[in-house]
Amino acid sequence: MKLLKAILLDLIGIIPAFIPFLGEWIDIIWAPLSAYIFLKMYGEKIGKYGSIIQFVEELIPFADFCPTFTIAYIIEKFNQNKK
Repeated sequence: MKLLKAILLDLIGIIPAFIPFLGEWIDIIWAPLSAYIFLKMYGEKIGKYGSIIQFVEELIPFADFCPTFTIAYIIEKFNQNKK
């Protein structure tokens, strides 16, 4: 279920890239919101640094295609399996 949520949030982050001119303005609103969701979703360990990366990635023009939520999910699962 968390993987599905991560993919959905990554897709939401990509949508503004397809809206000419308005898309980058939408990212100004989405960047802090997605960073907050990221922090709550992945907790202190991954979420602290990942939310900063998520915030910056959303503010950089044309960088919306990086699936940050999904990558964090994979890292989290890898770390759980490692333990």
